[in-house]
Amino acid sequence: MLPRAALPLPAARLAAAADRTVFARPEGFAVISSARIRDRYENYRQLMRWDKPIGTLLLLWPTLWALWLATGGRPHLPIVAIFCLGTFLMRSAGCVINDYADRDFDAHVARTSQRPFARGAVSQKEALFLAAFLALLSFLLVLPLNTLTKLLSVPALLVAASYPFTKRFFPMPQAYLGIAFSFGIPMGFAAETGAVPALAWLLLLANLFWVIAYDTAYAMADKPDDLKLGIKTSAITLGDYDVAGIMACHAVFLALMAGIGLHLALAWPYFLGLAAAAALMALQYRDIQHRDRAKCFKAFLDNNRVGAVVFAGLALSYLV
Repeated sequence: MLPRAALPLPAARLAAAADRTVFARPEGFAVISSARIRDRYENYRQLMRWDKPIGTLLLLWPTLWALWLATGGRPHLPIVAIFCLGTFLMRSAGCVINDYADRDFDAHVARTSQRPFARGAVSQKEALFLAAFLALLSFLLVLPLNTLTKLLSVPALLVAASYPFTKRFFPMPQAYLGIAFSFGIPMGFAAETGAVPALAWLLLLANLFWVIAYDTAYAMADKPDDLKLGIKTSAITLGDYDVAGIMACHAVFLALMAGIGLHLALAWPYFLGLAAAAALMALQYRDIQHRDRAKCFKAFLDNNRVGAVVFAGLALSYLV
């Protein structure tokens, strides 16, 4: 008797079977299902914060300011592309290292309790390998650039990698983050001009105060949890003066940026951009003054618009 032909599976069962697909392999090799691959990808994507681009944008804006200022508004497009991609990769690596460093804390903080480490979805070895891979890609990006830029990439990586651990002992880790988030400035000047002039360091200082301002608002959202865990932040260090400290840092940032504009005799759109930034910062005061956690986090997010209007004003100032 001939064997009976197998009946075709319904479409719904075919789809379900596809979700459970297991690749054939020789004895001794791990079974990898398509569902497991999707889960791994989603965990890594969350670990690198690809679903939350705010950090990349806040890191990118000052880098773009530097590239435009270094070249009088005419940066080389390949260099701009390298720095844009490098910013994305380094921020991704920084997020992985941050979650690795905070793996014992995140499960106890409401905002971070669903991160991959907090859920036990990734291992320490996976995170370290992923961070190293992203850092390597970032370094490969700067290889076509000049020697000074490559040399500056080394301390940039070290500062970015060590920042998450400063929250254990340094009362103002946001200041350290400000250095990490400002390294694109001297690197941008170095890539375009082969030097890092005083203007670059002044811009770095201005950006440092801006980072302290917006990341203190971010820390205010986690303040109750951080106090319980013993984590150090500027929001805790400043105490009742946290709101005043944020607004003071914003004011210093605006003053330094205005000084840069006056020194370079930039056109009116630049100062219009600073005025728009000042208005946005004033609106942030409304959000942070009562220390509501959700509104403090909103104030942090709104700093993306601050960076955008400053860049728009700077770029337009070279076109009028």
